[in-house]
Amino acid sequence: MQIHQIREKFAKRKRRVGRGGKKGTYSGRGMKGQKSRSGAHINPIFEGGRSTLIEHLPKKRGFKSIFSKNQIVSLEKIEKHFKVGDEVSPLSLHQKGLVSKMKMPVKILGSHEIAKKISVRGCLVSKSARDKIEKAGGEVL
Repeated sequence: MQIHQIREKFAKRKRRVGRGGKKGTYSGRGMKGQKSRSGAHINPIFEGGRSTLIEHLPKKRGFKSIFSKNQIVSLEKIEKHFKVGDEVSPLSLHQKGLVSKMKMPVKILGSHEIAKKISVRGCLVSKSARDKIEKAGGEVL
């Protein structure tokens, strides 16, 4: 047997799709349109001609958080829930149900008067609240 007498076993040819003419189909791209063409690129912001989500957002600078920075407790609530000589702290306020979260800081505001002698520890205190607590004989640590 000579080299020219060897017959090659032919495999079935793979069909090349999406090439046009009689051989191809649409290769998963649909029929016509921008996305069916080769090299097509549509900006991800583009929404078919309507105003995009970015255009709907207000054109204002900065960022405003929906969460408050401090949990606020008034002197009126402290007067109501604490006895003379008690210590007001984030833990004691949480146990009495005056604040909901332990991880957020607590600020005491002096919108009302207080007559009880209390000590405040570990809380932020406004200037007016500090004056009213110290006037009643209490202390802010």
